[in-house]
Amino acid sequence: MEQLSMNLPEWTRVAEVELIYKSKVKASERPLIRDSKDIYDVLKQIWDGNKIEMLEEFKVLFLNRANRVIGVYDASSGGITGTVADPRLILAAAIKSLAVSIVLSHNHPSGNLKPSRADEELTIKIKEAAKYHDIRTIDHIIITSEGYYSFADEGLV
Repeated sequence: MEQLSMNLPEWTRVAEVELIYKSKVKASERPLIRDSKDIYDVLKQIWDGNKIEMLEEFKVLFLNRANRVIGVYDASSGGITGTVADPRLILAAAIKSLAVSIVLSHNHPSGNLKPSRADEELTIKIKEAAKYHDIRTIDHIIITSEGYYSFADEGLV
């Protein structure tokens, strides 16, 4: 049996994935998320103010069990009227970062805080997929340069 596998092409062998967890920030120094206002405050710090009214971007906050931010994933950057966030890439990053919870977020360059039907559908899709990995989706925040809309505050998450 050993000889048989030696004659197979290289591409037939399963690649090895190595998981390593590295953190340069102490848990106590990470932002604590208690509510949508805390999320908005974190997002304002990380969002490029020069782009918030120019193009739509989608970012995901990854949280540990204590609701502290362990990372930010820039899921996508689009155009003036939209961006495409791939749920598979979001979940792959969440799993790799050992996130227990996630917060979805994107901006509306128009300044309109009302979620679109596509925003609502994507939220449901990611929330349902994350559940299978025991990852909670605690909110989806739409931000503008002047404010924010919380799906959780409106009972939509």
